[in-house]
Amino acid sequence: MRVRQEWILGVGGVRVLRALGYDPAVWHANEGHATFMLVERVRELVTCGTPFHDALRSVRATSVFTTHTPVPAGHDTFSLEQVEQCTGPVWQEMGLSREDWFHLGHHSALDDHCFHMPVAAIRLSARLNGVSRRHGEECRRMWGRLWPDRETAQVPIRYVTNGVHVATWMANLLVALLSSHLGQDWPERMDDPALWHRILDLDDAELWAVHNKLKSHLMRSIRERARRRPLDQWKEASHLVGAGILLDQHALTIGFGRRFATYKRADLLFHDPNRLQRLLVNPWRPVQILFAGKAHPADQPGKQMLQRVYRHTQERRFEGRIAFIEDYEMHLAHRLVQGVDLWLNVPRAPFEACGTSGMKAGLNGVPQLSTLDGWWREGYDGHNGWALPPTDRNAAAEAVDAADAETLYHLLEEQVVPLFYDRDPQGIPHGWVDKMKHAICTAGARFTAQRMVRQYVTEYYVPAIRGEPPADGPPTA
Repeated sequence: MRVRQEWILGVGGVRVLRALGYDPAVWHANEGHATFMLVERVRELVTCGTPFHDALRSVRATSVFTTHTPVPAGHDTFSLEQVEQCTGPVWQEMGLSREDWFHLGHHSALDDHCFHMPVAAIRLSARLNGVSRRHGEECRRMWGRLWPDRETAQVPIRYVTNGVHVATWMANLLVALLSSHLGQDWPERMDDPALWHRILDLDDAELWAVHNKLKSHLMRSIRERARRRPLDQWKEASHLVGAGILLDQHALTIGFGRRFATYKRADLLFHDPNRLQRLLVNPWRPVQILFAGKAHPADQPGKQMLQRVYRHTQERRFEGRIAFIEDYEMHLAHRLVQGVDLWLNVPRAPFEACGTSGMKAGLNGVPQLSTLDGWWREGYDGHNGWALPPTDRNAAAEAVDAADAETLYHLLEEQVVPLFYDRDPQGIPHGWVDKMKHAICTAGARFTAQRMVRQYVTEYYVPAIRGEPPADGPPTA
């Protein structure tokens, strides 16, 4: 079924564009799922009389391939029989032998007689990239065997770090505050880094007041969600508590909202439950944690992790300080990234290709505590949040988790919590607000969708349109 879906996506996508009268100058395949789009374009040229190798060069020159994950499960691989049943003898239309056709998707390092969609996309695209600087490094390591004559650093895979759309994710209250200080036209000047640095001059009291309003909106939204649930779903009072009904507006609130995959380690905070309990129920400096997200339907370990986290919300010893907000969708994501105090992101390196939830939180003045992986590897500067240092990638997962959990507890106990509760007589945590300002500055100056699209246009699309040859040739293996 999956290979048929991708055949329809790729081949059907090209034919729909043709039927609508579009003839794109550059084609951008995002992940291997779109690989058959490249195959269809080669087939088109060959059936019109272009020799295969000329057609291949033409398609490569006008194709960009972006891979979005270093996790092997995210790279579709099909048996040769599955591909042949779906595509039929497409190689005949391309003037190829069956062996040459399947070589397009053959991973020379595996020799597993499978068709690897990302490998075919790499062979059919001249311009290749990952989605963060760290991910670019990982891509060169992962796919370097396709260029056996090159050192890893010389593998021709670059990076364009993802970005987020400011108008979609920044809270209206914060937009209004920035407009009053930067001018109503500031969204038209987002490309100017100096604009974002002016945020460091915002009045602490004003920014803190806006944040508290957004936090209040989040808390009210969570309570309303809990009340809207049918009564028969609240079989026990603990279920209602686990939905966030006892959350405290004034407590340090940590947010974790994303897909539940095992490498994202949503349960890392529970590595030492007793230590976590002491952190959360401190009467003078309380902390609370909001979880939200879903696991892929086919990801059984991810679903089990979600269930473990949910069960922790029911434990009496945490006194309602942990909540799981159900039905995760875009509206809830907006509330979370705009209203929590701290964004938590603890993927096991190097499996986070980029991650964008922390960018969305940063745009709203929410500092991040994260593993130095994905975008945080290039975004963290010591002023805009906190970072878990890199661990030995060859160490056992259990040892890495234990070390990262210890560092996480230490950062929360010794740096994060004290800074949040260090207030002036008016109740303003100036040190924390400084982190908030730097978070906005970092996300706005370097991690917007506007910057990302501009980078693709100037570094990938325009050179392809102009016919500029890529710096490097296709894979040699």
